[in-house]
Parts: sequence; C-alpha cells; structure tokens
Amino acid sequence: MTHHTTPAEKLTALFLQYTGKIPDTITRLSEGGSARQYFRLSSGKISLIGVFNMIQEENHAFKSFSDAFLKCELPVPEVVILDENNELYLQTDLGDLHLFDLVQKAHQQGGFHESLTGFYKEALDNLIRFQLDAHAAIPYKDAFPVERFTRKAIHDDLLYFKYYFLKLHSEIQFNESKLDYDLSRFATHCAAAPGDFFMYRDFQSRNIMIHEGKTWFIDFQGGRKGPLQYDPVSLLYQVKARIPEENRQKLLAYYLNKLSQRVDIEAIHFHQFLPSFILLRLMQVLGAYGYRGIIQKKVHFLQSIPYALAEIPNFLKSGHLPQGFYHLMQVIEQLAKLQNRYPVQDLQPADKLRIRISSFSYKKGGIPEDSSGNNGGFVFDCRALPNPGRLEHFKSLTGKDKEVIDFLKDTAEVRDFLDQSRKIIAASINNYQERGFKNLMINFGCTGGQHRSVFCSENIYQWISENFDGVLAELHHYESNNW
Repeated sequence: MTHHTTPAEKLTALFLQYTGKIPDTITRLSEGGSARQYFRLSSGKISLIGVFNMIQEENHAFKSFSDAFLKCELPVPEVVILDENNELYLQTDLGDLHLFDLVQKAHQQGGFHESLTGFYKEALDNLIRFQLDAHAAIPYKDAFPVERFTRKAIHDDLLYFKYYFLKLHSEIQFNESKLDYDLSRFATHCAAAPGDFFMYRDFQSRNIMIHEGKTWFIDFQGGRKGPLQYDPVSLLYQVKARIPEENRQKLLAYYLNKLSQRVDIEAIHFHQFLPSFILLRLMQVLGAYGYRGIIQKKVHFLQSIPYALAEIPNFLKSGHLPQGFYHLMQVIEQLAKLQNRYPVQDLQPADKLRIRISSFSYKKGGIPEDSSGNNGGFVFDCRALPNPGRLEHFKSLTGKDKEVIDFLKDTAEVRDFLDQSRKIIAASINNYQERGFKNLMINFGCTGGQHRSVFCSENIYQWISENFDGVLAELHHYESNNW
C-alpha cells in the first residue's frame, strides 16, 4: 500500500533541514477562510510556524512580500525556509494572540475599551508605512493573483455578493438587469479612485498579532497596488469587531491626520471615494460569508452575517452615500429584512444551554440556518395543522393574536402536535445538558410563517422558559417584518 506523506510529515522534514533538529511537538493550528494549513513545530527553545499550501504562486508572493517588508523594517514574520516545490514554508512564530482576541474579550467585559485604541493607532501608523514606504520596495510582478486592484476584480467581488448572498435570500427582491447595470457601473466608479499605493487587501484585526506588546502583521499574500481607502475601511469597519461609531471616527481622523502629512488627501479624492469603499467592503464580506457560511457551512462565517447586516443601517444613516446607483441602493436598503433571520446574539453564560426557537415560512425564506455550527436541532412542519390563514377574519392576524391562539389551542390536532413536540424536545434538552452541549435549535415552519408556526413557537418558548433551568431561550419570528 502506497504511503502518502502528510503535510505534517513534510514540514517535519523541512524543520529538520533548517534547524538540524526533529521537532518535539507539532500542533495543527486553526485555519481561516483559505485552504492553507498551519502548524506550530517546536524543539526546545525553537518554535516556528509551518504552512502548507498547494497554491505555489501564493506562497511565492508571501515570501517575496515578507522579504520586501522586512527590508523596510515593518513588523512581519520572516519566511526562514521555503521548500523547493514552493508548497511548504516555515516562518517565525509570533504566538497566538490576535488583536481580534483582545477586541472580543473587551466586548465580553462590557464593550469596546479605550485600551484597544493604542493598538489600533499603532496598526494605522504601520498601515501608512505599508501603503507608502513599502510600495516602492515591493516586486509587484510576484503579486498573486493580480498586480493591481482592477475593475474586473471589483466586479467579480460584486457578482459574488449577488450570487452567494442576494440570490440565497428570496426576501430580497430585485430586477437582475438593473442590478447588473448598477454593479457594473459601481465597479467602474471604485476603480477610478487613485490607486498607486500598496493595498494590503485583508487588513483587519484577525491578521494583526500582538507579540511582545507590539502589533505584527500576517496574511498579506493577497496584496497588490490599489487605493488608500480600502485598507483603513477593512480595519475600522470589520463587522465582528463592532467598533463603536464614535471610536471609529476618531481612529479614522487619526489615520487621515497622519496620512495628510505625507499625501495630499484632497488630490486623491479620499473623502469622495470613502463611502463607496465602505459599501464595497460590506458587499464583499456578505458575499464571502454567504459562500463560506451558508454554502460551505463554516461556522465562523455564518456567525459573522448578523454583524455585517447590523452595519447596514449605520451606513445608510451616514448621509454620504454613493450617488447614481438607484437600484443597487434599493437592494442595500432591503437587507434590513434579513435581521430577523440573522439576529445578533447576546453573550452566552458559560454554564447555560442556548435554545433558539424560531418560526419561519417554507414558501419564503425556508428552513433557517443554524448559526451555532451544530447543523442539527429540530424542524417541525406545521403545514398539516388547520390553517387560520384560509379564513378571512384571521388573514391580517398572527399566531400572537388572541383570536388565532384561541382557534388553534382548541383544535385537537394542534394539542396533540404540541404534546408530541414537547416529548421530543424535552429528551434532547435533558441529554444536551447532561453532555454539556451549548446550542439547540428548534424551528416551526408553516406556509407563510404568520399563524401556525408563530403560535407553536410561542407556545414552546413559554413552556421551555417555565420548565427548564440552566437554559437561555430565545424566540425569533423570521417573517415578522412582513406581517
């Protein structure tokens, strides 16, 4: 039987080649949205990060950019050895603490804290050095996949948003021809921003390490020539970082003050293009979250959707919206409809089981996604129950109105349906609590998501709240915006 050498084994051999030692430990590290695999290899006091990536050009770009940044004395990891096939490399180990970790901890302790401001300002100081100083030293011929942030690249991202987010949500109505026309013109508009600078491409807190009390920068292999607006937007409008608007504007002002000492920001129309890049970034991340989260079922991306949607009202209220894209802005305004489908979750006590009870419409949104990543729980089909929606005097009411409640609770089929549902749900709640599970999803669906499913989910929510300790019950009605 043929033995296929694993990435860990290959990296072990590379570690031996570079250090002359066999690693004592090799630990697989968590991955982001890419196919790259990361490992920590250690021997005594030596610790290196090993990376396996089949995309050779991307590895070469990372090595080439790292070398250029280090010559400019920018704080990035050094690629100490790259294998002859350009599929593996070892880089310096910057530890495990990301700026994003500090941001999340601050939110858990009450909100975005001023102690983070210093790290953000330091990151913005370094960003200017990347954008301006390193720009002259970078061999852009090594960039992957393209040397410049082109109109085509922008348009491709916008199509990603259309196909992998908008088209996955039937609640969003649009004329495809008109939307395509606006997306095409919007790509042309963004590409017109002056772009003879280095664009990091993914400059956000997950790619900023805190090492020895300073900020260090990783995952820059997608860098290219591009406009200045893109990277500060990526950092300050990172949706899951949830930087309060007041702090965000102060940090943006700090960046512009430092930048204006070196660049005429009026000449590059910084303020004119800024809202367009905020909108572009929001559409980009929603497209990525739709593909990685809804299609590929990757938990981190699915859980990020509510935070991206929560930014939309703030953007619309800013008053500085891109002009001339009427149908596109109509679509953006409709994204508010999805906030019931993707609610921002409160912090969960460590000792409690979160139970999310939902009503939904089979005809409209369909079965809700499980944002906990468990891909489990229950879906109860209420369509076999008597339908109050067929009776004229109930049509404008919902399963929360007394008339509908009285109608349904007096029906034998409904009482039996709920009794059977409770028995099944109770068994899982007890089992989940015994096993220390943290999430359970319970969905009730009917044709329109207005009467039967709403009544049943309300009933089950009340029953759980009254009969089970150590749970955090949440209730969501996905079609409530349409009642």
